[in-house]
Amino acid sequence: MPKQVDHESRRRRIADAVCRLADESGLEGVTLRDVAARAQVSMGAVQRCFGAKEEMLVFALTHIGERVSARVTARIVASPAQSARTALGHAATEVSLLQEEHRAEARVWLAFVAQAAVSPSLAEILRANYAGLQTLFARLITEATESADPERAARTLLALADGLTTHVLIGHLTPAAAEDVLDGHLRNLGAPAAS
Repeated sequence: MPKQVDHESRRRRIADAVCRLADESGLEGVTLRDVAARAQVSMGAVQRCFGAKEEMLVFALTHIGERVSARVTARIVASPAQSARTALGHAATEVSLLQEEHRAEARVWLAFVAQAAVSPSLAEILRANYAGLQTLFARLITEATESADPERAARTLLALADGLTTHVLIGHLTPAAAEDVLDGHLRNLGAPAAS
């Protein structure tokens, strides 16, 4: 009897291998041969799961986005009694990938962002991820503040969180300094403008 293969599980294992390789040497270091070796599958198995390298990269990026979104959701659901402002802070902290345990994921995310500048299929995935996060932020901002323009505030917060990721990765800011910037922005969010 032929061996049953869980294709979705194999695709996730391959996506994890892509992420580990991208963390070590950027997306330019991701080859089908290296992915197969890292995932401990044959090159044929990789090719059966993904028709082309671009398809494999799209799946890996989607996989990362799902992990980040799941952490954001879990963080919000874990404490349903928290205020909307606290939930917003938790969500923004998760998105900014400032914690040490998320540093590899942040490096991979930024490698994908750079590649998306020249890859329409990756850019499409990123736009969808950012749109979902912006919608969540806008909802939480509406619940937490008296912001006159929650959509704009959500775009600003999302851009800030993304930028802080970069600043921490290149060593311009420490994680603590980045968290301080994020906390300061969240404290002032929805506050009346100074005259």
